[in-house]
Amino acid sequence: MSAPTGAGTGLFLNGERQTGMDVRVGNVTAAMAVANIVKSSLGPVGLDKMLVDDIGDVLITNDGATILHQLEVEHPAARVLVELAHLQDQEVGDGTTSVVIVASELLKRGNELIKRGIHPTSIMTGYRRALKAAVAHIKKDLLVKVDLLGEENLINSAKTSMSSKIIGPESEFFSRMAVDAVKSVKMVDQASEGRFRYPLSAIHVLKAHGKSSTESHMVDGFALNVSRASQGMPTCVSGAKIAMLDMNFQRHRMAMGVEVTVTDLAEIDNIRQREMDITKERIMKIIGAGANVILTTKGIDDLCLKYFVEAGCVAARRCGKEDLRRLAKATGGKVVTTMADMEGNESFDPAMLGTCESFREERVGDGEMLYACGCKGGATTIVLRGANEYMLDEMDRSLHDALCVVKRMLESNTLVAGGGAVEAALSVKLEDFSHTIEGREQLAIQEFAEALLVIPKVLAVNAAKDATELVARLRATHAKSQTGGGASDPNLKYYGLDLIGGEIRDNLKAGVVEPAISKIKSLRFATEAAITILRIDDRIILNADQQQ
Repeated sequence: MSAPTGAGTGLFLNGERQTGMDVRVGNVTAAMAVANIVKSSLGPVGLDKMLVDDIGDVLITNDGATILHQLEVEHPAARVLVELAHLQDQEVGDGTTSVVIVASELLKRGNELIKRGIHPTSIMTGYRRALKAAVAHIKKDLLVKVDLLGEENLINSAKTSMSSKIIGPESEFFSRMAVDAVKSVKMVDQASEGRFRYPLSAIHVLKAHGKSSTESHMVDGFALNVSRASQGMPTCVSGAKIAMLDMNFQRHRMAMGVEVTVTDLAEIDNIRQREMDITKERIMKIIGAGANVILTTKGIDDLCLKYFVEAGCVAARRCGKEDLRRLAKATGGKVVTTMADMEGNESFDPAMLGTCESFREERVGDGEMLYACGCKGGATTIVLRGANEYMLDEMDRSLHDALCVVKRMLESNTLVAGGGAVEAALSVKLEDFSHTIEGREQLAIQEFAEALLVIPKVLAVNAAKDATELVARLRATHAKSQTGGGASDPNLKYYGLDLIGGEIRDNLKAGVVEPAISKIKSLRFATEAAITILRIDDRIILNADQQQ
């Protein structure tokens, strides 16, 4: 029912109120509309989306989180799914499309149960029990330890992540690069004893136009997309001590509103000379502290450049502030915003300097880049090459997903088979589990089991295969694995879809794998999002205040 003004409810609302079935149908319709946008981009043969914004900028991608982030969704329930994709992207980095598809399917099936007279509370309880049983089954039977399978599986997981992206055809090349990059930033986690962590912030990705994507390369060090401020500076410095500054280097000028009255014309020259000397003293303090590489986020004028050239230093201007923060972390230095000390004088503390083995300039594409090699904090840079801006941006997003997958796999040390294998296994398991439940929750668990099959179905449809037959064969294989046939072939539980050949196969053996944490978190997030929206039975939209 809908009561536009709140009449009949005892409330006099300055707005519109929707209750009951109207709200649920509206929410499900909005959620399905969002899911349908990203549905065709799922899987190794998924299609791309072209998004054009209000000023005509074009974005071509098939990354679920990026697509949904670009859409300006107004419906509150649909916005929950957009935030869900963003959360999955932050927590895991991959699986953003599938989490939205599963959440919308759970929502649709939950709504069908409500139409049949099942109370939403029973459905939510059933979904939670199904989720608990599903996670337990993944941890008990479907997990595989990475240690048992070696580095090959790390490369396979990166390949699986890239398979649906623009760099899919070169996944062999980029997956190895992703694994090497993540392993190069390995550090011991001080909080937990003996465990390692792999901070992705230490991996810097730069994009340069020109050449083919396979000529992208990895640099053991930190690269900055800037060049030397003057050709008179050396191109390479060994034993570099780097000063990272967030300040302007130009002739000192009086502050606004300061007026100097001069009676003697000779004093004007003295004032000018002093203005130059103030700047020179600043520069000499930095060089005197031992710095031979000076990087600043602001400008350096010709007068200051002269002093740096004479001292044999390398200086670069207009560096990105975020780049300098990362470089400071890698080299053990700090970004300095002011030289003022506690006494009101100006000084430069040598402890602020970062150190690296060598600092050099190299030509990449049309321009130059500065490389800081041998950083003690561990830093790696991947320089991507490509034909145009759109391709480079999509390569960057694809590589980010692959780096996240490798990081999660190394930190959690567990993986599962991909290609719909987990979803099919869980569907069969939950179908059996539902028969042991007394009460209405049984129906919700059965619908949860059916909803999980949406992933293999969409994968098959996107690959132009017969989804009904393939999913039926996949379910039969997993049913055989769980009812006793698994004793003869223990690998049946790893069977998933081969979308190129249109067959089912052992995906663990074929190298189609993904981190277990990705699957578990996407199930949790999707269930919680569906429950959040199913709980809503009333929506009140207040009218905007009329301006007098």
